[in-house]
Amino acid sequence: MYFCSQNYGEMKRILFMILFVATASIAFAQSNGSVNVSQDDRIESLISKQRQLYKLDSSFSGYRIHIFMEIGNEALKHAEDVKKQFEKTFPDIPIYLTYAEPYFRLRAGDFRNRVEAEKCLRRIKPKFKEAFVTADMIYRPKLD
Repeated sequence: MYFCSQNYGEMKRILFMILFVATASIAFAQSNGSVNVSQDDRIESLISKQRQLYKLDSSFSGYRIHIFMEIGNEALKHAEDVKKQFEKTFPDIPIYLTYAEPYFRLRAGDFRNRVEAEKCLRRIKPKFKEAFVTADMIYRPKLD
């Protein structure tokens, strides 16, 4: 019994020393403040290809504010008139005229989440009473 407890105490001291040395070396390494990264040249090539794909597929699921929808012979003219009015009132918000048979639609904004869209809707609602937030495909932000 005594022999086992003596080994146990020795093991505790050795474990403590290992932990102390490991902690001290980590602290010393972090105090230097600089990190050197070696990067394979192929990584930059992959990043470039990803940027090209990003530009090609520029839409994804998001939200827009539905402004107008109409069917009929005069629907396109009405949509263009409403679009001009919207652009004049809110020049900072992009608006899109689309046709999905049989309707002409006007939807505004490119919002990644519903909260952003609802915030913008509060600005638009006083001028366009029928406006509401809807899920839609939106354009990605432009990469610099």
